[in-house]
Amino acid sequence: MSFASSVKNELCRNIYDQCCIKAELAAICLINGSVQINSKQGIVLHVSTENATIAKRMFNLIKGAFGISGQIFVKKKNKLKKNNSYLVQVSGQENVESLLKELCLLESNKGVKERIHQLLLKRKCCKRAFLRGSFLASGSINNPETSSYHAEISLNSENHCDYLMELCSQFGLKVKKTTRKKSFLLYIKDSDVIVDFLNVIGAHKALLSFENTRVYKEMRNNVNRVVNCETANLNKTVDAAQKQIENINLIDRYIGLNNLPQPLQEVAHQRLKDSSLSLKEIGESLEPTVGKSGINHRFKKIEKIANAIKDKHSKK
Repeated sequence: MSFASSVKNELCRNIYDQCCIKAELAAICLINGSVQINSKQGIVLHVSTENATIAKRMFNLIKGAFGISGQIFVKKKNKLKKNNSYLVQVSGQENVESLLKELCLLESNKGVKERIHQLLLKRKCCKRAFLRGSFLASGSINNPETSSYHAEISLNSENHCDYLMELCSQFGLKVKKTTRKKSFLLYIKDSDVIVDFLNVIGAHKALLSFENTRVYKEMRNNVNRVVNCETANLNKTVDAAQKQIENINLIDRYIGLNNLPQPLQEVAHQRLKDSSLSLKEIGESLEPTVGKSGINHRFKKIEKIANAIKDKHSKK
């Protein structure tokens, strides 16, 4: 089961007040619903979804909250990796009109946005429910274990998308919109905002799971960064030590280490003795001790002498 499906299944198990049920159903019907005229059944309301739990929830809410019986049909898809679709159907002009009237979706002089906002979404809890229904209808969210954080709601109308953005802003949610083919997307890529969104729509178990995974992933990434940094520093130290040894051997071969000044002889012998020593460790092994910068300065002098030898013999 995908993370998005687990979020939706959790939302479908929650129980809400009558006003919130209306707001949630209105959002789902607005996005996934259509009214058709059937020669046998007359006016029919169809609401489609690819999630069986959502279809069952809609069926139960319509019957339990409004006393209207519906039907659920399953449409199997033959294509591989294609989910079955579920169709919740309410038949009969009286039933359809009654339900749409309760959901403030019947035609009137005012637009859908104005009717819903003024009649259905008066309370804050109902606004949460409308966002929840919108996510149930066409929302998705990436598994937090993946490389990127992403949550979105796909809509057919730009005005509808703008209205959802307006509702999100009332809860302090910073969301963005874009287009994909003929759809308008309300999306979130900030993990903190996704957590806040899950809290607003009531997916608290998913929120905790998201947070746990995010914290674990950030800790793992931090550890990897530290290890990579330490590995890079170690490789840099090994390369520097190897170059120092090459310079020391070159000087020993052409002029002899005994001909170097005493301070340079000391660090040269210590380096040849143990190639794994850091500059700090070499300085601490001397008597009296020398700081890291002092040891680095001595190796710079050794490198300068070695380069002079290389230049001298390259001209011959």
